[in-house]
Amino acid sequence: MTEPLVLRAPSGGTLEVPLPVVLAPMAGITNAAYRQLCREQGAGLYVAEMITSRGVVERIPKTFDMLRFGADETVRSVQLYGVEPKVIAGATEILCAEFGVNHVDLNFGCPVPKVTRRGGGGVLPWKRDRLAAILKATVAAADRYGVPVTMKTRMGIDADHLTYLDAGKIAEDAGCAAIALHGRTVQQAYSGHADWDAITALVEAVRIPVLGNGDIWEASDALAMVEQTGCAGVVVGRGCLGRPWLFRDLADAFTGSDQRTLPTLGEVAAMVRRHAELLAGLYGEKHGLTDLRKHMAWYFKGFGVGGELRRGLAMVSSFAELDALLAQLEADQPFPAVDLGAPRGRQGTPREHVVLPYGWLDSQVLGDADLSAAESDASGG
Repeated sequence: MTEPLVLRAPSGGTLEVPLPVVLAPMAGITNAAYRQLCREQGAGLYVAEMITSRGVVERIPKTFDMLRFGADETVRSVQLYGVEPKVIAGATEILCAEFGVNHVDLNFGCPVPKVTRRGGGGVLPWKRDRLAAILKATVAAADRYGVPVTMKTRMGIDADHLTYLDAGKIAEDAGCAAIALHGRTVQQAYSGHADWDAITALVEAVRIPVLGNGDIWEASDALAMVEQTGCAGVVVGRGCLGRPWLFRDLADAFTGSDQRTLPTLGEVAAMVRRHAELLAGLYGEKHGLTDLRKHMAWYFKGFGVGGELRRGLAMVSSFAELDALLAQLEADQPFPAVDLGAPRGRQGTPREHVVLPYGWLDSQVLGDADLSAAESDASGG
């Protein structure tokens, strides 16, 4: 039996997660519908898709629209992105006071060039003073409500400019409840293999819980990561795309069962229908079914589904269309075992170089420099 994940705020407020499994916030994916679908499979901490702190403070409708929670979502977890301490602290105050958020995670891992070229995302931890200022301000704001703050980061900008060990110590000193480490650099983006040895090194360097992220495609990978690195829990992102039942497998694995879910094509179709219902409840039928389109290739990956049927599923816009298409599937077709353990979602290749602001690497101190432009273009509202 694995120990629960306990996140503690400096004032004593705690959030206990029965199983040390976290759904990574993914833009355009982890809305309230998808979180509910995953929660129905197994226990864990389900984080809402990333929003920008400036969007919250300026009360931008698009941002607030993303702050929807299910009626049964008793633990409200939100990931914030930002670059200015006062703005992120202000956003945290609003989230805790007005939305009843129980957990705030801060994103310092985004590898998108339009963000890094302005000093945001995964390159910000290079500026140790700014990272410390953001974490201290956010923790102070959340702690007034007894809400724990965590941060997610990468190993560094590239192999020659690693930041994760310093970031972990800064997070610990600032009062963060935990730190999640994606075992890749910004330069790697989503390519290659995650370096689990870096997760081990961070576990040994800090006293706060470390959550491991990277290359968890099956429940067995999660168990292996915990055993190999000593991390307190795992963060699962791309591995659950088109496979929300992965959280059922994770729940079984962390409670000592080796049971694995291998749904037939008909059972996958039923999951797709459930997903559609939840999205329609969130956005209405037309927009909900349109949002479902992006998930189709993931759900039916590896199954014997004809090209014309796949194209139809990728263009669905109503329940009538969806039901007619799902009815054409070979319901008893077994799950394609060949895809077990295989990467899902985006991978790509390493970047030749990371796009940075001019002179970014000259110093690890930022001072009062204005990085607000790094937030205006960030995804997530």
